[in-house]
Amino acid sequence: MWMNAFHEAGPLLPEDVHHTRRVVLSGPPGSGKTTAAGALGRRLGLPVLRLAPRPQDARVPCAGLLELALALQALPAARELTAELDEAAGRPGSPDDAGSALRLRRQTAAVLREAPPMTLVVDNAQWLDPASAAVLGWALRLTPDLPVIAAERTWRPEAAGHWCGENAYAVRIPPLTNSQVATLLSPYRLAPREVTRIHTHSGGNPALALALADASCPLPDRDGDSGRALPPTASRLVGEWLDEVPAQVRELLTLAALDDRPDLDLLDEVAGPAAEALLAQAEAAGLVDLGQPDRTVRFTASAIGAELAARQPDHARRLLHARLAEASRDSVRRDRHTVLAADAADPRSARRAARAAVRARQRGDHALAAELSLLAAQRTPHEDGDLLTQRALTAVRDAAHYGDLPRGRAAARLIVGHDTTPDQRVDALVALIDASGQHLHGADELFAAALHAAAGRRDLTAQILIRQSIWANVNEGDPQRACALAGRATDLAEAVGDTTTTAMALTMRARLQRVLGHPDTETTLSRALSLPRAASVPANSTPQHLAARHALFDDHPEEARTALLPLLVEAERTGDAEATVDILRSLAEAELRAGRCARALDHAHRAQALTDGTSLSPAPACYTSALVEGTAGRTDPALAHARRGVDASRQEDNQVFLSRNLFALGHLLLVTGRPKEALEALEEVRDLEELQQVRDPSVLRWHPELAETLVVLGHLDRAQSLLDDTRRTATGLGRDAVLPALERTQALLDAARGDFGTAARRLDDAADRLHHLPLERGRTLLALSHTERRGRRRASARTAARSATDLFTTHQAHPWAQTAAHTLGRLEDAPTDDDARPRLTSAERRCAELAAAGASNRDIATALTVSVKTVEATLTRVYRKLGLHSRFQLAHTVTPARE
Repeated sequence: MWMNAFHEAGPLLPEDVHHTRRVVLSGPPGSGKTTAAGALGRRLGLPVLRLAPRPQDARVPCAGLLELALALQALPAARELTAELDEAAGRPGSPDDAGSALRLRRQTAAVLREAPPMTLVVDNAQWLDPASAAVLGWALRLTPDLPVIAAERTWRPEAAGHWCGENAYAVRIPPLTNSQVATLLSPYRLAPREVTRIHTHSGGNPALALALADASCPLPDRDGDSGRALPPTASRLVGEWLDEVPAQVRELLTLAALDDRPDLDLLDEVAGPAAEALLAQAEAAGLVDLGQPDRTVRFTASAIGAELAARQPDHARRLLHARLAEASRDSVRRDRHTVLAADAADPRSARRAARAAVRARQRGDHALAAELSLLAAQRTPHEDGDLLTQRALTAVRDAAHYGDLPRGRAAARLIVGHDTTPDQRVDALVALIDASGQHLHGADELFAAALHAAAGRRDLTAQILIRQSIWANVNEGDPQRACALAGRATDLAEAVGDTTTTAMALTMRARLQRVLGHPDTETTLSRALSLPRAASVPANSTPQHLAARHALFDDHPEEARTALLPLLVEAERTGDAEATVDILRSLAEAELRAGRCARALDHAHRAQALTDGTSLSPAPACYTSALVEGTAGRTDPALAHARRGVDASRQEDNQVFLSRNLFALGHLLLVTGRPKEALEALEEVRDLEELQQVRDPSVLRWHPELAETLVVLGHLDRAQSLLDDTRRTATGLGRDAVLPALERTQALLDAARGDFGTAARRLDDAADRLHHLPLERGRTLLALSHTERRGRRRASARTAARSATDLFTTHQAHPWAQTAAHTLGRLEDAPTDDDARPRLTSAERRCAELAAAGASNRDIATALTVSVKTVEATLTRVYRKLGLHSRFQLAHTVTPARE
């Protein structure tokens, strides 16, 4: 199971490791060393002999040699070795005397030479007794062709001098990625945010991730901030991990666990000169990562810090915080430790926490601000109700900015549980709704409570209706109702002269009108843009951000980028994680449309990293990552992002991003030669968009992708109907940006019908209209190359392929560049005389047409009443004649059979 998760998103081990005979694998308990060693041991197709010493064996001289001898007892040399070990055990001073050591070496080497071909795997090699390790090391030097794999816990960057061989390859077992953990935990059907939290707490350790998933109790919110214990199984596993290092190391790591961002300077101050050596031991055991550029000490799994903190009684933890406060050179963090060292009932600690939160917020440390704000609220005396409410509201907003849902909920409960004013209760509930994002449980009850608290106040009611509008659109998939709610919010806010809420409501209304194809969209957005900009409104909820999105929909990426960059600065300055992610995603799309792939990748990676580090829904960032990676990076991780986004959207009932991630998945499946799978994803997109009444084809451009998939599969009439309907809608709404992609697909349809001349003219015209979108132009030129080749105009095909290759290469669209270069290579290797193109027989032509239409070999055999082997042989001849290597290439070369 672990290996399946390892291989879901990439190889487990470096490729070079498969070409060496001596390997040392290292990793902490539960990291998958045993599974990896077994899989690696079988790579040569040889039987695996596995030795597995246990802790008690480490104290028994030659226990490892005895296990080897007994495992190969059928060999005469192994029986001799067993006898020598029995005899040596009875001799005083053995086996350390020279004579006994020499006999053991000679007999062990004989055993290894006589052994049949095999791979020797020594699991838990850290418990191999020293005498056995010394003898084995000597014997293995005499048998250099014997593959040996040692799996042990302590990391040795250089395996030179290891007993398994002088030239052993040292490999540290890599942790599972977030998507691999999701695969590992798929039987548990966890929400995406829970998978992300388990990935963070486990550090990608498979056994620890499973132990955390098995537990019914909640996980600690952060390293050491609450002292909450880990689930028992996880605690035992982390304890076994921690037992790999001495008590002094564990004590220093406990101090690191109690700091929110421990660094080498702080730990040096606390532990003195010994800190460096102690941390080196912790790093060798895989407990910490010291390679951070800012000199911070990062636990490889946050569960390690949680376990260390939970082991401390309250009074001991306060004493350690006092030591850290004395050692800290950072005033805000010193105040944090001072607060945590104080008695929770001391009101002075609440004031100190509140002041420290302000300073943390001012310098942009929003995670620390969220923690300190909540501490200030929790430590405020209950009888001081107004101050407690004020501090709790601040804590909710800080948590919402950083996407820290657990803290946001904890702060909101403090407000709702007190006798507060309607404004305060509504502020708390609205802040909680905003902080919850896609994780809003009991939405109807929460909105009802907020409307009740508003008590007919139009300004407060308008704020709640805006949130209801968002919920109706995203989670209920009902933009008509969402638009009506936004309209009501607009009327209420305008009636009381609340320009801030009016602008937010108009922005939401314009967003939905664009989706619904309403003619007043731009008028509504212009009204929102004309109102004063309030600093309190998140940057991604402003009309300026929506205007940038509309520029993207209309294929004006430079205009969008110009509007988005200042919004990004603002979002990052305020520490609003959700706004930052949204604007980074928009920037990634803008840069991708403009052909700046490297910048697009950078924005997408930042959005994904920020999402994975908070409680935000992964669905939006996954959609952008899938699009950008699939165009500018690699298709395998792009597909993994799309599938993760689909799963997250389904679990969160996020209808908007379910459509988007399915679209990304369908697009990637189409361009990687899996049209049947692409059809399934894209048809679900069509159904969802129709259900949600999305009328504007520029918002999500699934129409040409679905039509192209239908063409590849030979469903030509259905493709034509879709293209005609979409073209009429786009023209009626004035969405000319959609037309070139529709023309490209129409040309592919023309070519499928044999009209190559019309197809080429369409593609020429479409390419001319796409000079400002280099990647779309490149894709159109690549389609032109395929069309010209099928029309037997190879010179024109080469010219188009060369232009496409140059465009994709210049703009660093690596997957497309590889495809175009392959197409160009085949054309340049082909005969220059168009009449010299190989001719297919009628049987080959029919077989190729069915294969191009997506039929399986068995389906083709049934249709042609021949055997499957005959089909395979016929397709082999077709590929050889046409110089093809896959069915995807065949679908672009041979006219598919009609339905």
